[in-house]
Amino acid sequence: MKNDLFLRALKGEIVGRPPVWMMRQAGRYLPEFIAIREKYDFFTRCRTPELASEITVQPIRRFGMDAAILFSDILVIPQAMNIEVQMKPNFGPYLPNPIRNQKDVDAVIVPDIDETLGYVMEAIKVTKQMLNDEIPLIGFAGSPWTILCYCVQGQGSKTFDKAKEFCFTQPIAAHILLQKITDTTIAYLKEKVKAGVDVVQIFDSWGGMLSPVDYQEFSWKYINQIIEALKDDAPVIAFGKGCWFALEEMSNSNAAALGVDWTITPQIARKLTGNKITLQGNLDPTRLLSPPKEIKKLVTQMITDFGKDKYIVNLGHGILPNVPLDNVKAFIDAVKEYK
Repeated sequence: MKNDLFLRALKGEIVGRPPVWMMRQAGRYLPEFIAIREKYDFFTRCRTPELASEITVQPIRRFGMDAAILFSDILVIPQAMNIEVQMKPNFGPYLPNPIRNQKDVDAVIVPDIDETLGYVMEAIKVTKQMLNDEIPLIGFAGSPWTILCYCVQGQGSKTFDKAKEFCFTQPIAAHILLQKITDTTIAYLKEKVKAGVDVVQIFDSWGGMLSPVDYQEFSWKYINQIIEALKDDAPVIAFGKGCWFALEEMSNSNAAALGVDWTITPQIARKLTGNKITLQGNLDPTRLLSPPKEIKKLVTQMITDFGKDKYIVNLGHGILPNVPLDNVKAFIDAVKEYK
C-alpha cells in the first residue's frame, strides 16, 4: 500500500499527520457523480460494478483522500434478505411491505451472499484494480438496529417510533430479526474482506434514537457480535451517531476505531475512551458551508484537540449535497498541511 497512513492510524501508530476521508465522499456533492445519477437509477448504480467503482474513485481523483469507501448502500442487506426496498427520488428509501409481526419476521431469510450480493464483491475487485494499491478501500454495512429501523418503519423517520414500538411490544420477534440481520451482515462483511476491502465500518445511524439501556439491548450487543466475528479478518470501525453515551463501553471492544459525531468535544471523547482507541470524526457536516479559511481553522483546531495520533479526520456524519467543491478541498488540504 503506497499510502498506508489510514491503516497505521487504525493500529495506533505514531504518524506525521492524521489520515483524512469523508463519510459519503463518493456521491451527491460531486458534479461527475450527478452526471452518472442522471443516467442511471440508484440501485442500478449500486449493482453495476463499473459504475460503483467509478463513483468510488471520483473523489480520490479530485481531492486525494487517504482512503476510499466503496459506493453502495446499507439497504442492499434487507434486499438480499427478501425485503423489498425502493429508492424514491426526493423521498429516500421506501419499503412497501414493512415488518410488523412475527409472521413477517419468519419470512425474512438469511441469504446466500454470493447469490444475492455478488455484484458488491465484483465492484470491490474492479475498484481495487482502479486504486492500484495507492490507498486502502473501506467496505461498510449498517448496524442491525439501523437496518431494523428501516425494515419496520418502512421509510426514513425523525423518531422511528414504529421501529421502537415493535422492539418494546414484540421483543422476541425483534431479537430474532436483529439476529438474522447480524448473521447476514457478518457473512456479507467477511465476503467483502475476501474480495479485497482493507477495513470495514459499521454505521449505526439511528443508535442515538435509543436510551442508553435500550441501546445495549437492541443495538450494541449486535454490533459487538459483528466486531468479534470480523476482528481477525480486518480492522473494524464502529460509528454510532448520537451514541456518545456508549463510547466508554464501545472502547472496551475489539473495534479498531470509533466514529464520533459533533455532539461531543474531542476532549470528552478522549476521556470517555481512556485515550486507548483510535477516534474518527467529528466536524459538523454543515460546517463545510463555512468559508474555506474558517474550515481550515476549524480542522486544524480539531486535530489539535484530538491529537494527531490515534485519530482519523472525518465529518461527524455524511457530507451534504450542497457543499461547494472549494470547501471540500479546504477540508482535505487543512489535514495534509497539518504540522
